Amino acid sequence: MATNVRTFQRSQSPNLLSIPPMAPSHEYTQLEQAALDAALAKQGDVIKALKAKKVSKDELQPELDILLAMKGEVKRRQDAADASAPPKFDRAALDSLMAKRFFCAPAFHIYQGPKGLYDYGPPLCGLQNNLLSLWRQHFVIEEDMLEIECTNLTPEAVLKTSGHVDRFADYMVKDLKTGDIYRADHLVKEVLSQRLEDDQKLRSGAVDKKSKTKVKGEILDSAVREEYAMILETLDNYQGDDLAKLMKGLDIRAASTGNEVSEPALFNLMFETQIGPTGQFKGYVAHFSRMIRLIDTNELRIKSYLRPETAQGHFLNFKKLLEFNNGQMPFASASVGKSFRNEISPRQGLLRVREFTMAEIEHYVDPLKKDHPRFDEVRDVVVPLYSATAQEAAAGPTRLTIGEAVDKGIINNQTLGYFVARIYLFLIRVGIDPGRLRMRQHMKNEMAHYACDCWDAEIESSYGWIECVGCADRSAYDLSAHSSKTGEKLVVREQLPEPLIVDRLVLEVNKSKFGPAFKKNAKFVQGYLDSLLIGENEWDEATLAKLATEMKKNGKATITGTDGNSYDLTSDFIKIEKRTFKTSIREYIPNVIEPSFGIGRILYQLLEHSYYVREGDEQRAVFKFPPVIAPNKVLVLPISSSNEFTPFIKTVVTALRRQAVPNKVDDSGTSIGRRYARNDELGTPFAVTVDFQTVKDQTITLRERDSCSQIRATIPEVVGVVKDLVEERTSWAEVAVKYPTFVAQEV
Repeated sequence: MATNVRTFQRSQSPNLLSIPPMAPSHEYTQLEQAALDAALAKQGDVIKALKAKKVSKDELQPELDILLAMKGEVKRRQDAADASAPPKFDRAALDSLMAKRFFCAPAFHIYQGPKGLYDYGPPLCGLQNNLLSLWRQHFVIEEDMLEIECTNLTPEAVLKTSGHVDRFADYMVKDLKTGDIYRADHLVKEVLSQRLEDDQKLRSGAVDKKSKTKVKGEILDSAVREEYAMILETLDNYQGDDLAKLMKGLDIRAASTGNEVSEPALFNLMFETQIGPTGQFKGYVAHFSRMIRLIDTNELRIKSYLRPETAQGHFLNFKKLLEFNNGQMPFASASVGKSFRNEISPRQGLLRVREFTMAEIEHYVDPLKKDHPRFDEVRDVVVPLYSATAQEAAAGPTRLTIGEAVDKGIINNQTLGYFVARIYLFLIRVGIDPGRLRMRQHMKNEMAHYACDCWDAEIESSYGWIECVGCADRSAYDLSAHSSKTGEKLVVREQLPEPLIVDRLVLEVNKSKFGPAFKKNAKFVQGYLDSLLIGENEWDEATLAKLATEMKKNGKATITGTDGNSYDLTSDFIKIEKRTFKTSIREYIPNVIEPSFGIGRILYQLLEHSYYVREGDEQRAVFKFPPVIAPNKVLVLPISSSNEFTPFIKTVVTALRRQAVPNKVDDSGTSIGRRYARNDELGTPFAVTVDFQTVKDQTITLRERDSCSQIRATIPEVVGVVKDLVEERTSWAEVAVKYPTFVAQEV
């Protein structure tokens, strides 16, 4: 009967002529997913057509059976995928533990303060301090960098020159009914991710269609799913009009209300402030019984911003840093400090905040010599690289050695590749899961205005892939821009082994005619001409050639003075000609390779990667921080509250402190198992227990957090072992080989 129905449909309905006979249920398992999706959609059309014809229940039932069989296969596949997938991360449990143990808390919480600001409690302060200490060891000390500290306040002129005033912005949209603000690209990601999640649930039968609330989910065909996946993979490449068209084409609406949103508009992310008095009032005030006249303080007010990055302080001090380094190149400066970004809609906890700690490096290098003297040390390091080309094809990362990536031109140069490898090794060293870490290259449309190549260390967590470290080749943009604006030569002067004879275009001003012709505006025209001088007897030859050609062709060349007005130059005012120079000095503006670390983001990803619950006991949560960065290294505890243990506790604590090993004593009356569990929640890697045997033979036990295994040795031995473990000179596996396992009942 089913065959007769299909034959009737093909002969009467042009839309169903191409529907092939459905495969028997046992053959559904052989179909590719796309083919199964297509068959499922077509079978739905078959049933709709039959219902429109008002066929009998007996005629309809076989087709319904086929549809149910197909849905059963879809559910089977989804169940298999869910079974093989890692368990979904319990972010709520992590947040609860962090609040319980005061890792952090929303700032001004008793006043219901603004979002995106957090206070760190003792555990997170300790974790951050240790991470930064390791960062200094891994980079500043290892690479012999020059560490500096610069002010948080930055005058507008500096950030105007750097490009931040005009370009440091994100696109935002507004819910047209509620007025809620969203960052445009984040809203696209949230909506498309929700649609894909709803599609997955509907296909697997996990939810009923009537149960959906926030998003009107529907089953998507394979082409739409692939399109969404591609958009999510390349979302950073959508800017301006492309982003607006994307949102309109996908009907992106406010995630919480489903309301329409406005067109994307740029929002500058810098916090504006002022240096000096506000200058709102003029007049007189009484001061020490005398009347003094106030000056017009508007003249003293300087518009400024809280810095969005620490880098500009490095560039403005380049000349002093080069001198401090005895003029030697290449070299690097480093700094750790606060930066500020007025995030549009901070909705991701510690990952997206308005005040945060950055650790930045500026490595200055000869633009003609971007090789690195220590590159061979990292040449064989294998890193998961997600190139821009691979992103365009949604092909995923490829594991390559850094040497191969540089040789093939995937990474622009050796120095950039060297730091990409060093960043990767650092993140693994602090405890980031290598399986959830990748280095992603910026695509063309997302490349910063100053960068010629840029790679981000992205770490995967419950929020998806998040950029935590950027490593950019900023070329000579910043130093050139500041030099041009201020007239200060931010250059390197290098003695050549042999004199060099070169022909250069130069410009000479005819002062006898120049001044009388431009009068009071002469300084603005001269300012433009001075900006073309890029070194000693070295001009911007491309611009000079253009001016000379224009004057020859039109009798004049029109330029824009430093006041923004147009002026005409002729051969009466300036002369452009080629001259021969002999020089023993090469003068150049160095390029800059910049690794930039978002410390708060790394900390949060580390918290997620380190968090787990003990098997068989979901109430016992643990942070498996590496000993080198754990906030507290050792828990010291007596097995009971007996006073006879007090001298031994004091001896252990004193010995640990003399070795600069942070420790905490817990002599509360709770069980030893509860005390272990309490400190597991803080990530303390080791616990020393003083018990009755200690009184007899002065030995103590040392417990390792993750394995819960213990050894027993004398107090000096245990303190020495802990010191070596904390300073990464040994591992617990090596300790377990050297010392027999101490067997005791775990309470």
